[in-house]
Amino acid sequence: MADEVDPDGVPNPAQVARLLEAVRELPGRGPQLYGFFACMYYAAMRPAEIIHLRKAQCRLPATGWGLLNLKGGVITAGKEWTDDGSVHEIHSLKRRAAKATRPVPIPPVLVRILRDHIEQLGVTPDGRIFRNAKGNYIDHSAYGITWNRAREAALTLDEHTLELAKRHYDLRHAGISFWLASGVVPAECARRAGQSIQVLFRHYAEFLTETRNHANHLIEDSMRRWDGSAEADGVVLASHWPGNTPEQLVRGGKQAG
Repeated sequence: MADEVDPDGVPNPAQVARLLEAVRELPGRGPQLYGFFACMYYAAMRPAEIIHLRKAQCRLPATGWGLLNLKGGVITAGKEWTDDGSVHEIHSLKRRAAKATRPVPIPPVLVRILRDHIEQLGVTPDGRIFRNAKGNYIDHSAYGITWNRAREAALTLDEHTLELAKRHYDLRHAGISFWLASGVVPAECARRAGQSIQVLFRHYAEFLTETRNHANHLIEDSMRRWDGSAEADGVVLASHWPGNTPEQLVRGGKQAG
């Protein structure tokens, strides 16, 4: 299917770490966009959602997981397409009602990145976390150029041949793919990414196949443990069943206690 995500183009966590570090080390826009690209991977956010992100939408505790409460996105529409003649326009979340929000839990690593970003670079008067040198919205061409430079610095010749992470959007694909590979159920992956379950299944078919295979192995392993749990006297140890204690036994078809 033409719109499936190509696994060869999706970077693994180690490759993502190299790419993000290369962004941070770039002179000029690099430090400003390090957190931008980190949001694409660790929170599977769309660029428009990141550009719109404000400090007030972020829960960034000193330790543990945080939360981003996404409320919309900023797109480049062109002066002739906006009501006030501005180049940018604020839209609601994709495929959502005008005032809908999408809470996205974020891991400690992204919490630290955003806390450091705010501490070192501050925010705009209206609270936006990411901006260009003049304090305006980040332009698509600007972060596209930065991403290409990071790829040149971070990737091997073989990785370039595979067109690994050719587009910055591949970071979002990598984040969602990693969730699936980690065993997160598809419905929750779709909710966090802000897409329908149908779109998830269409785009990530190959990754979902691996997820299903992993689930099958887990089920088979559990079945083997149950098959081998019946002892000669008909005792089934409850340790073979999640959540039970060793004292809870099934004897002759009756559960103790």
